[in-house]
Amino acid sequence: MADTPGDFSFEKALSELEGLVERMEQGALTLEESLKQLERGIALTRACRAALADAEQKVQLLLTSGDRQELEDFVPEGNEDR
Repeated sequence: MADTPGDFSFEKALSELEGLVERMEQGALTLEESLKQLERGIALTRACRAALADAEQKVQLLLTSGDRQELEDFVPEGNEDR
């Protein structure tokens, strides 16, 4: 998975996270490898949660827009400068 925000894919991140969990559950990793996997897993979890929160906000915007025909561009919180 690429680390640049524009290249983020929720599906790829979730797949990578599932792979990390599987490898850690096998118990064959060293302590250092396990810590690296845990660190990566936490980063992936945070990125996925942020993507889900952004998607939820977009859905809420769409649902509350009423009868308006024109949709606004969605800008996640903290990304107003894009």
